[in-house]
Amino acid sequence: MTDTAKNRILEESLRKLYGEISLSAGRKPLIGITGNFREGETRLAEAYWASVAAAGGIPVIIPQVDDAQEISDMIDRIDGLLLSGGADIDPEYLGEEPLDGISTNPRRDLPEMLTIRLAYNRRVPMLGICRGIQMLAAALGGGLYQDIFTLHGPDSLQHSQNGERHERSHQVHIEKDSLLFRLLGCEDTGVNSFHHQAVSRVPDGFRVTATAPDGIIEAMESTRFRSILGVQWHPECMHMAGDDSFMPIFHWLVSEASSFREARAIHRSEIILDSHCDTPMFFDKGALFQNRDESVEVEYEYVGEDSPDGKPTFRYTPLVSLPKMCDGGQDVSFMVAYLRQEARDRDSLSAATAKADRLLSLIEERIGMCRGQAVIARTPAEVIRNKADGLKSVVLGIENGYALGLDIGNVRHFAERGVSYITLCHNGDNDVCDSAKGNAEHNGLSEFGKSVIGEMNRYGIMIDLSHASEKSFYDALEFSRLPIICSHSSSRALCDHRRNLTDDQMKALAAAGGVAQVCLYSGFIRKDGEATIRDAVRHIVHMAEVMGTDHIGIGSDFDGGGGIVGLEDASGLTDLTRLLLAEGFSHDDIRNIWGLNFLRVWEKIREGRSL
Repeated sequence: MTDTAKNRILEESLRKLYGEISLSAGRKPLIGITGNFREGETRLAEAYWASVAAAGGIPVIIPQVDDAQEISDMIDRIDGLLLSGGADIDPEYLGEEPLDGISTNPRRDLPEMLTIRLAYNRRVPMLGICRGIQMLAAALGGGLYQDIFTLHGPDSLQHSQNGERHERSHQVHIEKDSLLFRLLGCEDTGVNSFHHQAVSRVPDGFRVTATAPDGIIEAMESTRFRSILGVQWHPECMHMAGDDSFMPIFHWLVSEASSFREARAIHRSEIILDSHCDTPMFFDKGALFQNRDESVEVEYEYVGEDSPDGKPTFRYTPLVSLPKMCDGGQDVSFMVAYLRQEARDRDSLSAATAKADRLLSLIEERIGMCRGQAVIARTPAEVIRNKADGLKSVVLGIENGYALGLDIGNVRHFAERGVSYITLCHNGDNDVCDSAKGNAEHNGLSEFGKSVIGEMNRYGIMIDLSHASEKSFYDALEFSRLPIICSHSSSRALCDHRRNLTDDQMKALAAAGGVAQVCLYSGFIRKDGEATIRDAVRHIVHMAEVMGTDHIGIGSDFDGGGGIVGLEDASGLTDLTRLLLAEGFSHDDIRNIWGLNFLRVWEKIREGRSL
């Protein structure tokens, strides 16, 4: 064939392919697949990428990259992660001496462990196959058998079969209440098997969902509402042999990745705002905002409302940090100077004002250490500009009007310091108003409190009625000429706690143009048992039904007791968005809930100033 003929065939083929390209394409999720490394080459068996493509995903190979920043950037570009099979995992990474006969692949282990940890922190959906499930366990704190026959016992099955890769060598039993059962629809199934290492202990936050007859773990999944599944066998080999009984596993990965892709796109385009966290309490103990998991020693009373006798000290890792905000796609954190309600004599009131000032300065100092990454924002316009510039915003607040003492001039003082809102009280009556946990000392707002309301309106400081009694709440609505907020309050109809809002309160708040921010404190979300992210969604749904989606938002109360299963810290906010999408909330609804509602109210209060 002449070169001219070859070129003509090539051009015709290219024109045909080009004509088949859909202009609406590009919505498929990108699934990264860890490649194997052998003889100086990154390789990937066709079965892996073919199974992903057949399930509707776009497969890409992840090579053995050593640079941590490159791995991080790669994780930000994929929507799902498939951990493929391969050589043994080096037991030294688990603090163990290697047994004879272990055949490791040092070019894979460390990069993949970092890849898994980053993907885990950022909530990227993951599927581990064979070595992949073992890597999940090793990277996330579980344990491995270096060799099944040596460590598990001589009565173990032959888990490294000699037959064809699509042949089923033994049965596994699947737990009926598991994700795997929902996908495969059976309690028992035959699997293929090519391994001599295995998971001996699943990490915290995971459960065993399938076992072999000899007790070897064949599957595990997350118990914390994360999209993570691991199987010990090779479902991709079955697909290549025309057996699609395990394809639901790949369809699950692609579906979860598609959901994650949509949620992450919202977080990248919209302002994601948390209206309340107490992290500065831990700045006061030495925590640094730029460190992801730095722990500090604290007394129990600093975390939540209920403390055991004796106030023991323990190590605590703050739930909000710059890396965790990045992981969760969060743009704005309202950080408060929290003041516990103490005595109300002159010296104590003076000390409270001084403490608030010190904590505000500490917030400014800690955020100032994050130049080029995070800044203090004092207006909605600054928040919007920071988002456009790729900067995280931290906004100042005060939790407990106790900081004002009895000096009305302190309202102006804190306004000049850039304080955006003041929560009028905390757990106990103060000189401003009665608390939900108080003794109805003033029957609502005090006379001083009424003056405080007027001054806060005058200086454009948001009036926050979280923690206030019902009478204080309605008094504030009456005396304020501007909308009020509840920076971290949930629904009393779903969780009968005096700190939560009744439906009537929510309707009155919405009618006055205000906003209520769903609190993620377990005891305010659910009365019986530990609250989960799905319980929080129930509150959002109910509050939207009562007030409409223009009057709700999120105020996590992280580091003040907030944090629930599936949404343990700021890194989990994307998963909340995924659940809101699954509930049928529109993009506009979610944009409003995550930030625009609160920014709108804040701007209206600033515009209503009468300086």
